[in-house]
Amino acid sequence: MFVPVIGCVIYLITQVYNKRDAEKITNEITHIINPTKKVRDLEKRLEFSESYQNRVNLADAYLEIKDYANAIMHYLEALEDQSQNNFYATKQLIEAFFSIEDNDSVILYVENIKNHPEYKKSRTQFLCGLALERVGKIEDAERNLRQIDIRYSFYDERLILAKFLLNIKKDEDAKAILNDIYTESSHMTKPNKRLYRATILEVEKLLKELN
Repeated sequence: MFVPVIGCVIYLITQVYNKRDAEKITNEITHIINPTKKVRDLEKRLEFSESYQNRVNLADAYLEIKDYANAIMHYLEALEDQSQNNFYATKQLIEAFFSIEDNDSVILYVENIKNHPEYKKSRTQFLCGLALERVGKIEDAERNLRQIDIRYSFYDERLILAKFLLNIKKDEDAKAILNDIYTESSHMTKPNKRLYRATILEVEKLLKELN
């Protein structure tokens, strides 16, 4: 009596469930190999259903392939929906504006999210700091950039912060950050050491120059 039921369960687990997983993995691999297919798929999804999330997903896909003009267009259209929590879409929009060096727009849209709890000490605040540096507001830039100096994280950004501090003649502050990164690198996992290898090498080079 129970054998057919058990057989059905085993079939569902080994065939249906795994098949779905396999299809999902296949789709993800296809999108990595051919990122424009992901864009086309999401365009079709948006045509079928013009929802807020579908539009943001499409904008994200454009951002991934560095098609900043289309990414910005779709983020801006998504932001017209005032009923949504627009923090994510706004920070992504800021990323796109920063990539095309539209510093005024970066600074402008930061005003909309700067009081959000996830903004402080985030990459978005860091990008705002870099945009402020680009337009010559050095003190404001430093105040925002320093927020990213968090131990065991943001290694690339902290290296950029150290270089910024060197440029404004705050060598001791820069050296302290570089020493922290170097010390933390000895505790990294092997994957992270590979991932941040170029950053660590540049940190070591700068420290030798400063000593």
